[in-house]
Amino acid sequence: MDTRPILLVDDDLEMRRAIQETLNRKGFPTEEASDGRQALERISKGGLRMVISDVRMPVMDGLALLREVRRRAPSLPFLLITAFGTVREAVQAVKEGAVDYLLKPFSVEELLEKVRSAQSPAPQAAGPEGFITRDSRMLEILEMARSVASSDVNVVITGESGTGKELLARFIHAASPRSRLPLVSVNCASIPDTLLESELFGHEKGAFTGASQRRIGKFEMADQSTLLLDEIAEMRVTLQAKLLRVLQEKEVERLGGERPIRVDFRVIATTNRDLAQEVLAGRFREDLYYRLNVVLLQLPPLRERKGDIPVLAEHFAGEVTRRLGLPPKKFHEDAVRALQQKPWKGNVRELKNVVERAVVLSRSFVLTEDDLLLPGQPPALALPVRLGGCAGGLRSMQKEAILATLRDTGGNRTEAARRLGISVRTLRNKLREYGTRGPANSSPGEVPS
Repeated sequence: MDTRPILLVDDDLEMRRAIQETLNRKGFPTEEASDGRQALERISKGGLRMVISDVRMPVMDGLALLREVRRRAPSLPFLLITAFGTVREAVQAVKEGAVDYLLKPFSVEELLEKVRSAQSPAPQAAGPEGFITRDSRMLEILEMARSVASSDVNVVITGESGTGKELLARFIHAASPRSRLPLVSVNCASIPDTLLESELFGHEKGAFTGASQRRIGKFEMADQSTLLLDEIAEMRVTLQAKLLRVLQEKEVERLGGERPIRVDFRVIATTNRDLAQEVLAGRFREDLYYRLNVVLLQLPPLRERKGDIPVLAEHFAGEVTRRLGLPPKKFHEDAVRALQQKPWKGNVRELKNVVERAVVLSRSFVLTEDDLLLPGQPPALALPVRLGGCAGGLRSMQKEAILATLRDTGGNRTEAARRLGISVRTLRNKLREYGTRGPANSSPGEVPS
């Protein structure tokens, strides 16, 4: 459980206490500051989960605090609250790095939704340019991405799930002249059709039932920046027509609005589908396809980049050990060979999960093939692991999983090892490590290892 506090910054004591009571009741610990300078003193000590700040405050207002926080702690989530700010002020806050904003008065549900949303970590670059690769094909793609970054042309990135499409989009934005403002992204697959239009274009207060206040859409937020349309092939055809108009006219009209608004943005679209085939099937507009597909970048699956697998595995293992304060761990040659033989249907994302699990559960400094648990996600060991936990807790959880499986199989080590997805040798070593032979009713007739 994340016990880091949320810092509440507001010169209004009653407002601070009201928000504090709401968050504490839902299990979020909090700390308080009455102005921006006091907040910076606390932020400099570290250990915060996020900052929630009012805009209008004496000494240092919320926007000035936001800019300073982005300079000192760029990864710290920042939520801005205002009753007086104009829509332009709220949009400016998002452009300068706020995760979102709330307009007073707001409901408890709105506050909690914003706080929980801010806990989802943004994708992190896996290297100085966002990629760890030695593959010649990937290096060519990165070079092409670097070339198109300086222009304003639209880009389509395709590839299987987990290949790094969003990471490449962020790399293009970071290398572009628009990088002074944050990338604005929207996942077209995760938002219901009925809400996606409002998410993209925004709406005025009263535009439809439930529209209790004005909402700024992603296009307006991306003014002077880049808009990432993730999984664009999931967008319904009727909405594609409105998207095409915005791309052509560079104007957006909020739902319920009376006039169009000029916007200057660049679009990067990603999809795991073949858009040309989607056009032929009638699921994607041909005119939109040609409007978006100025530059096409196709990411190869990990199984076609076998030379990158050992490099990526070492990188992910290093990330986990540093995060948990564990000693460095290396891969035995049999583990590397096993990793390179796996088809990796989940690509880099799947590889990262396998490596993290192996590092967390293994007590050895050298990871073997058995540590990888590659035959499949074993039901007894496939428990949700929070990588911020202590090593002792993980060892206890692993031990209990093994002993529980042995009890279920009547002490038969061969069957228990099969269910766990590990070898009998690994099971025997684990039991020796725990100082036990397993349940007292271990079957004497088990198949010898």
